[in-house]
Amino acid sequence: MSFIIDIQKLSKAYTERDSGVKTHALMDIHLTVEAGDFLAICGPSGSGKTTLLNIIGGLDKPSSGEIVVDGIVLSTLDNAQLAEFRLKKIGFIFQAYNLISTLTAFENTEYVALLQGMPFKSRQQETSQVLKDLGLSNYARRKPSELSAGQQQRVAIGRAILVQPKIILADEPTANLDSRTGAELIDLMRMMNKTLGITFIFATHDKMVMEKARTLITLHDGRIVA
Repeated sequence: MSFIIDIQKLSKAYTERDSGVKTHALMDIHLTVEAGDFLAICGPSGSGKTTLLNIIGGLDKPSSGEIVVDGIVLSTLDNAQLAEFRLKKIGFIFQAYNLISTLTAFENTEYVALLQGMPFKSRQQETSQVLKDLGLSNYARRKPSELSAGQQQRVAIGRAILVQPKIILADEPTANLDSRTGAELIDLMRMMNKTLGITFIFATHDKMVMEKARTLITLHDGRIVA
């Protein structure tokens, strides 16, 4: 079995600057994720879902323990190397979409490919194809404010998958969507998971996402309980 993520004895604690009170967000996490998995992390608010996702994506660092992603020991990377790791290995899909308001749907979709230095002609062709696959060809020149919530999330998905990262991390991607649109987008991501082999990891409260996941992890008070 090929594991793309290996987490051992991972903990994360935050200390309040004024009071000095320590809050444990994650405690003694052991988790391996198979390459190509479609995994959902569930649990109540404050259980540590987003913190775990952020640590996997190199956006946050654990207080203790070790995490290896695609053969890379994240604790050995400095900030510049972590930024390069995120750019090359990880795609992010956020609840709030995080689109750039001044850019069109086309420009938002190609943004990561632009940062990676993909040649102009290839970038234009790949972006056009991704927008077509997402049903957004007729909206390519619209700004985020001119798109529906579902269309904005499709642009965010397109931006994440365009460069075909090894892993896509999705934090509550259906939270701001109606049930029908949410289901359509999860089915779309499941199809991409199957056809492109990208590993998807969700942090979610959505029962529909949990039902469609291949693997389900439950967190409670910073610990894996199921």
